[in-house]
Amino acid sequence: RLSRKIGIQRGELEQCAGREGLRVAGDLLSANMYQMEKGLEAVDLPNFYEEGSPLLHIQLDPALTPSQNAQKYYQAYKKACTAEKILTEQIAKGREELTYLDSVLDALSRAETENDLEQLRAELAEQGYLRLLRRKGKPPKSLPPMEFTASDGTRILVGRNNRQNDQLTLKTANKNDIWLHTQNIPGSHVILETGGREPSQQVLEEAAQLAAYHSKARDSAQVPVDYCAVRYVKKPAGAKPGMVIFTNQHTLYVKPEQR
Repeated sequence: RLSRKIGIQRGELEQCAGREGLRVAGDLLSANMYQMEKGLEAVDLPNFYEEGSPLLHIQLDPALTPSQNAQKYYQAYKKACTAEKILTEQIAKGREELTYLDSVLDALSRAETENDLEQLRAELAEQGYLRLLRRKGKPPKSLPPMEFTASDGTRILVGRNNRQNDQLTLKTANKNDIWLHTQNIPGSHVILETGGREPSQQVLEEAAQLAAYHSKARDSAQVPVDYCAVRYVKKPAGAKPGMVIFTNQHTLYVKPEQR
């Protein structure tokens, strides 16, 4: 539904692209009112905004005066400008929501236990997408992040879902650790613990391979993975679980691999 809604909004936004023609029509009518009278259905006026002032055919409402016709075009222009601003904001918001839902779908595709599913249900309920049924007993505790070891013994942590991604990146990880995530592709947050040391290129690539494997692109041959120090990863106010922004990143292209 959200994808269809965004598609409709993009179509409406394209219609706003011709708004300048409405303003031009209003200006030409205003500048040539003395040549017109009420009752005209259309008029051809020289367009002084274009070289050579070619004639522009302008439709009119015969029930309106020339001044009222000009105001009608100005009002339509202002309405189109307002619609463009609102639609641009709504489309951006819709794309953010679609990105979030895609990340939940990716986590669902990689869920292995009932506990994993319960955590996703809880996240979706928290965001207002689901209503949780009352269950007897205490809810299952969330599992810790997945843990892997690089070839040199360095620990690599991988988030299981969006809420755990936030916890891992924003609270657990050290500011000098390395954060990795597939570029513009839903997937887990991956933390390469550095202990304050500069990781080798091989270890970085191993962590990137894990990030690619625990993402929507796990079946691809070559996957771009962005990485940067954790201190450059921030969460915008009001952003949904797992959604972050980052700077000072570099990119590795790797083959997904589960170590």
